[in-house]
Amino acid sequence: MAELTAIGCGPGDPELLTVKAVNAIKKADVITCPVSKEGKQSIALSVVDSILEESKNQEIINLVFPMTKDRDVLEKTWKENSRLIAQKVQAGKNVVYLTVGDPYLYSTWIYLHRELEANYPEIKISVIPGIVSMFTFAAKVGVSLAEGAEKFTVIPSCYDLSQVKELAKNSDTMVFLKDGRYFDQVIELLREAGFSDDSLFAIGQDLGTDHEIVKRMRFGDVTKDAMTTKYFSIMVVKRV
Repeated sequence: MAELTAIGCGPGDPELLTVKAVNAIKKADVITCPVSKEGKQSIALSVVDSILEESKNQEIINLVFPMTKDRDVLEKTWKENSRLIAQKVQAGKNVVYLTVGDPYLYSTWIYLHRELEANYPEIKISVIPGIVSMFTFAAKVGVSLAEGAEKFTVIPSCYDLSQVKELAKNSDTMVFLKDGRYFDQVIELLREAGFSDDSLFAIGQDLGTDHEIVKRMRFGDVTKDAMTTKYFSIMVVKRV
């Protein structure tokens, strides 16, 4: 019986794909993946390029997820993309859906899964987790995100930042994912929340790719030159 498998492709390094993910990709008849607009390359698909070269001739479908916060547009997109996936599975094809990071952390898969469960309950679904960027980043810069009784908070920086200061007051480590264009605002909020100049600061972008940038320094030494403006960015600030 055909089924659908969502696969977390990790932060961008093909060597960080799990064995289970690689096996599922090789066995799939159809590979689906998200893109922000027509004609744009899928980052998730680029992670598995070398695997696809070794596997059978599979159909590849790019599913467009526009970069918008318009709820009506998004809901229409989720419904249409879930319909396209369901159509392939119902035709007897084993389908995989690729996403960077993990399928259940700030991923397009979350919305597809809801639509599929609600409208196509007969479809068998399995999910293969992936290594998320914050853990890869922690390994690269050599920082613990939490130890002992410490608390850490994860925030997507491309949304409302009004709660950052309050959350920061009760956190030992703050992790900010996604849009680096807002990191300068975040830094000011963290300073106001009491993160000292001696706090550890680390920032990265495009992890696991040829364009990767990773920097670590004292919070007090952060300048505009240390910042990143890329969407796929991460920033960690930890009290010491």
